[in-house]
Amino acid sequence: MKPSSKRPALLRELKNYLLFLKDYGYTEIPQQMELNLGASKETSKRVLSPSTQNKPGLLQEVREELGDCTRCRLSEGRNKIVFGSGNPNADLVFVGEGPGKDEDEQGFPFVGRAGKKLTEIIEKGMGLNREQDTYICNIVKCRPPGNRDPEADEIAACKPFLLKQLQVIRPKVIVALGKPASSTLLGRNVPITKERGTWHEFEGIKLMLTFHPAYLLRFYTLENRKAVHDDMKKVLEVLGK
Repeated sequence: MKPSSKRPALLRELKNYLLFLKDYGYTEIPQQMELNLGASKETSKRVLSPSTQNKPGLLQEVREELGDCTRCRLSEGRNKIVFGSGNPNADLVFVGEGPGKDEDEQGFPFVGRAGKKLTEIIEKGMGLNREQDTYICNIVKCRPPGNRDPEADEIAACKPFLLKQLQVIRPKVIVALGKPASSTLLGRNVPITKERGTWHEFEGIKLMLTFHPAYLLRFYTLENRKAVHDDMKKVLEVLGK
């Protein structure tokens, strides 16, 4: 790829980073950030990443900005906002679609039956520690009624906070759990049964699509379990585990 062909992607990353700085009160570009539009992809990721910042503190700022959110109708029936949990410095982030009944009651993502299955996938299947090695969040922070899929306007209201979470953490890999999360991150309708197990990219971060744990519980077949196992093996390879 010629250097000139990289310019639009680098400018897009630069724009996103400048917006990120503005959101967190910066009035000038930090000195350690060097602008080099001819830099390699790896270098540009390192320069544009907020990895030198206090990630837990920055995530808390995002949570405070979210506040007692009433930006969409999901706020009307929620019990608790479910922001996210795990290690802000993790190399691996799982993104689901929205809280369920247990999550709405406890205020933490993936703590019900689907959450137990996700923990099993992470700890037994991947050999990782859920709290230390991953960060988990959803595309919407309030429970959709009846656990239905989030609707477009609800996703649009919550998406800025998801993007800020991912910009702060800047993991090596994002795993999108299910169709709504995959479609939101890729900005198009994703046929998850056809595209699971495939690599994509989200703002320079490798993105793996796979089935939602709730789907596995509904269709608990050897084929589906093997599919997710194979997807997570691909993730581990990228993480060097």
